Amino acid sequence: MKDLELLIRNVQDFPKEGIGFKDITTLLKDADAFRQATKQMYEPYKDAGVQKIAGIDSRGFIFGGAMAYEYGLPFVPFRKPGKLPAETISESYALEYGEDSIEIHVDAIEKGEKVLVVDDLLATGGTAAAACKLIDRLGGIVVGVSFLIELSFISGRKKLDGRNISVLIDYDSE
Repeated sequence: MKDLELLIRNVQDFPKEGIGFKDITTLLKDADAFRQATKQMYEPYKDAGVQKIAGIDSRGFIFGGAMAYEYGLPFVPFRKPGKLPAETISESYALEYGEDSIEIHVDAIEKGEKVLVVDDLLATGGTAAAACKLIDRLGGIVVGVSFLIELSFISGRKKLDGRNISVLIDYDSE
């Protein structure tokens, strides 16, 4: 087993000064590590009756898509506004300066379906909380929210209070 944290590159001052960006591309280029991460991200939910994997735009597509393929499950994308071609519903969330939103097709999730939400990074928690609210609005059941990385010093987990959260790599400081 590889120590996945050693494969995450920290890029200082990206996308702006003072930010230490956690670059996962260095993990993704290692096929064994990518597969290991994907399996470990799914492991806590293997007995939860997951019926669909929902990935958050854009890096959640990488891990969520791989999980859906590996476990023979349908994949549902959460996209930025205006990117999905059919009827959607949206949920807004606060950013540091302003707000943003994500969308999902209205027919993506059926009432009672058990859904695992996947993204690469938990920071402020706004996007993941919005994704969970969309699943709730469609009548789905969020069985968990799985992340590769958490920046726990930002406390985004609070926005997901009451949700089953799993994280492979935790950074407790910048």
